[in-house]
This record gives sequence, structure tokens and C-alpha cells, in this order.
Amino acid sequence: MNTTTPTSRNFHVMAKPIGPICNLNCTYCYYLEKEKLFPKEENFRMNPEVLETFIRQYIESQSTLEVIFSWQGGESTLLGLDYFKSVVELQKKYACGRKISNTLQTNGTRLDDAWCKFFREQNFLVGISIDGPRRLHDTYRLDKGQKPTFDRVMKGIHLLKKYRVEFNTLTVVSASNAKHPVEVYDFLRETGSGYIQFIPLVERLPSEQGQSSGLGLAEPPLPGAAPSPVTRWSVPSERYGDFLRAIFDQWVRRDVGKVFVQMFDVALEIWSGQGHAPCLFQKDCGEGLALEHNGDLYSCDHFVYPKYHLGNIMNESLGDLVNSARQRAFGEAKSATLPRQCRECEVLFACHGECPKRRFLTTSDGEEGLNYLCAGYRKFFNHINPAMKKMTKLLQVGAAPSNIMRI
Repeated sequence: MNTTTPTSRNFHVMAKPIGPICNLNCTYCYYLEKEKLFPKEENFRMNPEVLETFIRQYIESQSTLEVIFSWQGGESTLLGLDYFKSVVELQKKYACGRKISNTLQTNGTRLDDAWCKFFREQNFLVGISIDGPRRLHDTYRLDKGQKPTFDRVMKGIHLLKKYRVEFNTLTVVSASNAKHPVEVYDFLRETGSGYIQFIPLVERLPSEQGQSSGLGLAEPPLPGAAPSPVTRWSVPSERYGDFLRAIFDQWVRRDVGKVFVQMFDVALEIWSGQGHAPCLFQKDCGEGLALEHNGDLYSCDHFVYPKYHLGNIMNESLGDLVNSARQRAFGEAKSATLPRQCRECEVLFACHGECPKRRFLTTSDGEEGLNYLCAGYRKFFNHINPAMKKMTKLLQVGAAPSNIMRI
């Protein structure tokens, strides 16, 4: 039995207990194609031995008093409610006095009274994927039969409210809904989402590299490789910046301290020097890993490719894999490969070049490694700079940042 000891670094594992299996067929989903990484007869269900090993090792490897598990997919609810009841029992078995918390990301279409009662009793934080009002949500979020899903998602949200389950919303910002920022934001507010997360959709078409591997996957390019074009549903960079700016202008005038938008909270933490920014905006990365249903550990949820496979927790301890030289090199490469244009940028302190997965453009002087979203982020971060400085000053004198709404 592999044992692991607390690591010297903070890290988080996104667990995929059902792999890429989902009851929806969203046009833009980048994870459905991961089925090609496994044999056709693969049983995409984390078996009891792997599940128990992961829970035990993950708790053992954390040095914090609270251990947070994140369950994603695919669609994790396809495993059934009894599966997650067993998850909770295993967590209790190995907690050893630690506080255990769970988050579960779902498309919301399969939620019923039993699920929501369980979430409430076990204090799960539930993330709901919803892209805005009906016509915007149903543009890309369809089921296997190409039928719209909006009504089923809203039913799930209603049940979460009925059972007073804490939930937040995750909205993928695409070429479609990015044109309607205020409409999307107002809808999410009215839906009752007190915590809103926006994820920019940047999906590259399958590269020659991916096709030659026989997987047909859109892998990050090799150094010197020509960048692949993005899909038509990917959000244009500057439009994403405009989307965030428009919502920020609404938020900063009426909703500070009432509605929590992850991007704005993170920005305030960066400007004020407080908190811990997500890996996207850290100087280095490598602290957010992904665990597949069979125990395979990958460097990152966005890099589930053979090249970034670290090992399997049934053969090596989770702590050893996280602290391996390969994973450290993966994380350090983020800052080491920044082009000069980024190193000299006035908002480098805020974005640090963002996610390496999206660094496939060339700079104006021909250097590789520019992030696809660079223009949008520069627009956004420069736009919010005056307000962020004011809120930082409020924090420094012990006042609430929400006082900016009076200014």
C-alpha cells in the first residue's frame, strides 16, 4: 500500500471519477475527446480501490487543517448518489480530525430531491454550469440528442434553492454570449448566483501534432510549430476584455460585497497583495493537477495528454508525484518561457502571461509564446486599475471595499 506524507507545497487535485463521460454533448467541450486516450472497452468509473487510495493519499498529503475535494467530469452525478455516499464515508474514515469539504461541478440536468438533500446534509458546494438566459445557454449546451438543456438546468437550480444548498455558477464565455455581457450578468444575479465564475472559451482546432499521434487531440504545439486556428465558437480576445469591462462597470457601481465575481475578487487580491490568486495568474503553476478515473495523475486539467502523465497513484504515492522533478519543471516553465513583450507589459503583475495552454500566438516582433487572450486582458486590467487602487486604499484604512459604490 502506497503511503504519502504532507507535501511542502500547496496543491489541489481535480478528481474525474467518471472521466469524460457526460449526458450532454456541448459543442465546445474539450474533455469529451479524452475518451480517445483509453481503450474502447474502458469502464469509465473510478473503482472502489482507486477511490479509497485517492481519498486516503489526498488527505495524508495535505498539511492544512481543511482538505477540499473537487469532483468533476464529465458529469459526476452519472455515478449515482450511493457512490458519493461512499465518498463521504471514506473521507470520514481517513479524516483524522481534519475538516473535509467537497465541491462538485455539474450541468444540473440530473439533480433531484434526493441529490439536493444529500448536498445539504453533507455541506457540498455545488457548481452549476450555465451560460446565460435560454437563447444563449442553448446555443452550445445541448444533450446527446441535440436537444436544449436550459429548462432542466433551471429545474436543478430551483431544487438547490429549495434545499438551501450553497451553489455558484460557472459560465463559459463564448463568441455568442460574449456579445451580451450585461444581459448575462443580470440573468445570473436574478438566478440567485452569489458567486459567479467566467471561463473564457479558447479552443484550438486539432493540430497536426495531435493528429499524427493517432488521438486526434488538440495538443499544445511543439516549439516552433505554427499555431492552429481557434474554433468559431471561441471568444475573440478583445471581446472577452470588453465583456469583463462591461460587467465590472455594473458590479462596481451596485454589487460590491453583494455579488462575488471570481475575476474581480482575484483582481482585488492581486492589487492589494492579499490572498492567493488561482494558477492562471500566478507567476508559476503546477499546483492544480488532474486525476483520471483509473488513478492516472496529470500535470493539469488542461494538459491531460500522454506527455504530461506523471504516473498512477496505485503505483506511486500522490505526494511523490506532485513533488516530482517533472511536475516542478512543468510549473516553472510558465515564467521561464514568457516572451519579452509580456515581461515588459504594464499588467504583467496581474496576469503573468495567464495559462500556458493559451500561449500560441507570436508577439509583434515575432517571438513565440504570446497568450491568445493578451489583448483582452490588457484592456480589462487597465480599465479596472483606478477602481482597484481606490478599493485597495479602502482596505488599507480598514474600510470595506463596497464603500467605492459611494464614490
